[in-house]
Amino acid sequence: MNTLAFDGGPGPWILFVPLVWAAVVLTVVTVLRRTLPRGRRGPWQTRAVPEGPAGHSPIAVLGRRFAAGEIDEDEYWRRLSVLDEQFGPRAGGAG
Repeated sequence: MNTLAFDGGPGPWILFVPLVWAAVVLTVVTVLRRTLPRGRRGPWQTRAVPEGPAGHSPIAVLGRRFAAGEIDEDEYWRRLSVLDEQFGPRAGGAG
């Protein structure tokens, strides 16, 4: 009987099977990571407001109000100077 294993060895094709299995495992891991929910949100959802103290600091709230057009530029700078005196410059990551 003349088979590949006894006729000079398998040659470079021996690498093909482990590469196929590595591709299968990588594909399964990628699909699972992209589809399974992470905590209370999926990987395709983003948060509108950052969590933590920086997202709710007075300077961040002031910045959002200015960006939304609720206050004008003069009022923004006036309130920012008061907040800088109270909380220090760049408090909450703004600035």
